[in-house]
Amino acid sequence: MKAEIHTHDFPVVCVGGSAGGLDAYTRLLQHLPADMGVAIVIVNHLRTVATMLHQILPNFTKMPVELITEKLDIQPDHLFIIPEQRDLHVLDGEFRLKPISKPRGWPDVITVFMRSLTKHWDGKLIAVIVSGYDGDGAAALCGIKEVGGVTIAQKPDTAVQPDMPESAIASGCIDFILSPEDIAKEIVRIARTDK
Repeated sequence: MKAEIHTHDFPVVCVGGSAGGLDAYTRLLQHLPADMGVAIVIVNHLRTVATMLHQILPNFTKMPVELITEKLDIQPDHLFIIPEQRDLHVLDGEFRLKPISKPRGWPDVITVFMRSLTKHWDGKLIAVIVSGYDGDGAAALCGIKEVGGVTIAQKPDTAVQPDMPESAIASGCIDFILSPEDIAKEIVRIARTDK
């Protein structure tokens, strides 16, 4: 048994996005150091199209990039990508995958994952909503704040598709509204003050 398996108190950054998300993810990652001591989880809501993010995003970060598999350990200084057609949960410091609970209409995989984090993660939570259609994630933001987490929405005029950040802002539970580059600066600041 590795010692670090028992320490689940580092920050997790959930970055939720959809249409236009790739632009936001790459801009964000290019401004994040690889050794901040946080786990970054990209929850891109896709129903049927296979994700290519785990092949594209290594070009923009020095962090190891992993497509999430069942019972994968959550580790700091790693970038994790949700697979398509799955709901993502957290339990005992590991990712858990379940069949997507909302197969029709707009998925709510970001909301599902954030709610799981608020129940099963000991470390600081940072929820980031970037470019995308619909309003996935907005319903979980107040819960993130209730457990002491920080919530950030991409500034709508910097998003390819502003619906998702606008829904997040409309929830009334957003701490910061920033460009992807400034979101990165805020994550770094939070990671450094959390140590």
